[in-house]
Amino acid sequence: MTTRTSTPPSVNWEQVAAFRLARHHLLDRAPARSLLTVARDMAGAQAQLLSAAQLSLRTRVRDLRLAHIEKAFEERKLVKASCMRRTLFLVPSEHLAVFVRGTARRAEREIRWARSKGVPDRDIDAAIDAALSVLDEPLTRSEIAEHVCRKLGVQVGSYHGGGWGNRRQLAAVPVGKLNYPVVELLHLVAARGVVCYGPYRGNEPTFVRADAWIPDWRDVPGEQAEESLLRLYMNAFSPATAEDFAVWAGITFMQARQIWARLQAEFARVDVEGWAADVLRKDLTRLTKAEFESPLVRLLPYFDTFLLAHRERDHLVDVKHRPNVYRPQGWIAPVVLVDGRVRAVWEHSRKGNRLYVKVAKFGPISRRITAGIREEAQELGRFLGAPDVIVQTV
Repeated sequence: MTTRTSTPPSVNWEQVAAFRLARHHLLDRAPARSLLTVARDMAGAQAQLLSAAQLSLRTRVRDLRLAHIEKAFEERKLVKASCMRRTLFLVPSEHLAVFVRGTARRAEREIRWARSKGVPDRDIDAAIDAALSVLDEPLTRSEIAEHVCRKLGVQVGSYHGGGWGNRRQLAAVPVGKLNYPVVELLHLVAARGVVCYGPYRGNEPTFVRADAWIPDWRDVPGEQAEESLLRLYMNAFSPATAEDFAVWAGITFMQARQIWARLQAEFARVDVEGWAADVLRKDLTRLTKAEFESPLVRLLPYFDTFLLAHRERDHLVDVKHRPNVYRPQGWIAPVVLVDGRVRAVWEHSRKGNRLYVKVAKFGPISRRITAGIREEAQELGRFLGAPDVIVQTV
C-alpha cells in the first residue's frame, strides 16, 4: 500500500493516456446496450450543442444509432441538465442528483453574489421556492417566468440575450433589485433543488423538477453527492489533482481541496514524469499496467469532455497548437486524437448522402494514421446516415 511518506510509483504519459482512453471507452468501444454506462464513465457528455454530445457518445459506443439516444431520452433514462461549470451535459438519470448536487456550491456562490447586490434572503428564497413549486411539469422559459411572477405577485420582466450573440427579448423574473433571466434563476434553484430539461416544444426547451420527471427518482445529500462526483471524476480522468477537479467541476480551489481531503484515504499518489498527482487506490495497478496498440485514432467532436478535465493541457496538445483547439468564447474544436494527443482539427459538412470531412493537420502524419482517420470518418458517416464519405487532409 502506497502512503504519503513512501516513494510514489512512477508512470509515464503513455500509460496515463492508455488508462484515460480505456476509461472513456475510446480504447475499446462499448456496445450500444451500454450507452448509459458510457455516459456515466465519461462523467457526462458536454451538450451546449446536442449534436456534439451525440457525437461524443458515438465515438465511445460501437454501432450506436441516433435512435438509441432518442430512446434513452424518451424513457427518461438519459437527461440534459446544467451541472459542471454551469454547462449543459447529458447524464444518466440515475446519477443526475450526483452531478447537480455535487456542483451546487457554485449556485450557493451566486446566491451570495445576489445578497451582495442588496437582494434580501426572503426575496431569494421566495423566488427559488416559487420556481421549484411550478416545475412539477415541463414548462418553457416564458411559462416559468409567468408562473413564478404570478406566485410572487410581480410583473414579468424582460432582457435581451440568449447566448452566443443572440439578442432576442426573453422573459425574466424580478428578484429584489435584480432582473433574472429564467435560465439564470434556474442556476440559483440548483442550490436547493434538482431541475433538468424536459421535452422540446419545437425549438423551445422545457424544464422540469427531477423528482416529477424521472421514474424512481433518488436524491442524494450534498456532501455525499460531492464525494460521488469526485469518484466519477477520478474514475474518468485520473491521475489528477484537486485543482484539476476544481477546474472541471467549476468550483473554487478551496472547495475542491475540502472535498478532496474527505476522500484522501481512497487515493494513491503517483509520479507522472515529475508531476505529482493522485489516482484512486483501487486503480493503481490498472494504471501501471495500462497500454494500447499504436496508432489509436479517434475523431472527437466539439466540446468533448476528454479535453476539458485538467488545469494544464500540455499532455494533450503542444502549446503552439493550443489556440487551434481551445478557441475564443469557450469553443473547443473537433480534434483528431492519436494515442491520446491532438494531432489535427477537423470539420464536416453534408450534401445529401455525401459527407465531407476536412482535416487540418498540425504536422506530418503517417499512412497508418491517415487510414485511421478515414476509418473513423466512415463510422461517422454511418452514424449520420451519409454512406458516401469524402475525406480531405490539408
